[in-house]
Amino acid sequence: MEKIFKVADSDLLQELFGDFDANVKMIEGRYDVSIFADGSDVLVRSENEAHIAKVMVVLQTLVKEILKGEKIDSQKLEYCFHLVEEEDTVAFETFNRDIIVMTARGKAIKAKTRGQQEYFETILTHDVVFGIGPAGTGKTYLAVAMAVRAFKNKEVSRIVITRPAVEAGESLGFLPGDLQMKVDPYLRPLYDALYDILGAETYLKLKERGLIEVAPLAYMRGRTLDNSFIILDEAQNTTREQMKMFLTRFGFGSKVVVNGDVTQIDLPGKKPSGLLHAAEVLGEIPGIAFVHFSHRDVVRHALVKKIIASYEKYERNQVKNNGNTHQ
Repeated sequence: MEKIFKVADSDLLQELFGDFDANVKMIEGRYDVSIFADGSDVLVRSENEAHIAKVMVVLQTLVKEILKGEKIDSQKLEYCFHLVEEEDTVAFETFNRDIIVMTARGKAIKAKTRGQQEYFETILTHDVVFGIGPAGTGKTYLAVAMAVRAFKNKEVSRIVITRPAVEAGESLGFLPGDLQMKVDPYLRPLYDALYDILGAETYLKLKERGLIEVAPLAYMRGRTLDNSFIILDEAQNTTREQMKMFLTRFGFGSKVVVNGDVTQIDLPGKKPSGLLHAAEVLGEIPGIAFVHFSHRDVVRHALVKKIIASYEKYERNQVKNNGNTHQ
């Protein structure tokens, strides 16, 4: 069986196929089809009529993206596949294509999924935002990008980023060096994001001037932070007391973003998570918003999305089975 997808010109066809036909190879691998270029036509062949139909929707969606000036990469393709499976390709069309910030290497940072778009818009319009969801959804990176954007736009005068130094199966005491050297591994993802967005040289200059601070959560006690963009990362590993302490640090002209993954709580002794508690206590306060990510928003390797989805399914079944046991 064969269907023809018409493309306006050769340049658009090249963008659609990708370098060395990388995009086409991903589509063929996903849907068990064969795709060929015949002039300005794209021929889609398969024994499976349903797969051909899905590929036609994929191609139509990708062409719309290209005509908007968007580049097609593996992440965008994976997200497109997901939307086609859910019959929800309109999600691409409703994206706000604003550039959040340009990296030091000239790369434009934009929202890549619907969850990321909601996160971006919510940070713009709220003073306190909680981003809750699994690893790989871009919570930390986008929060840092928004902080840099606010700093460059002179909306804040400094950036403060913090994490609780909670041991995830490892002991701080066995790490070499002084306290700062011991906690630096916990802060490494934050440094990486800052280096990528600002460039190492700019970051170090701003750090020396005290305009950017990356520190463990314990350093926040007793401070009031005015005109700052403040990020608390890995917030699932805060206690209730630490979360309350942190949320009462920010002052006038400041914005707060709190990120965490409630499926990866590493608190010792099964202490209750400050992030879960905050979601219960603060949900009705105007000016505070919660954005929930899912495996659909994962922008890492495609297998990460599948791993997280499998864990979510397993945990739902565990809850269901436990509920049946107690009935």
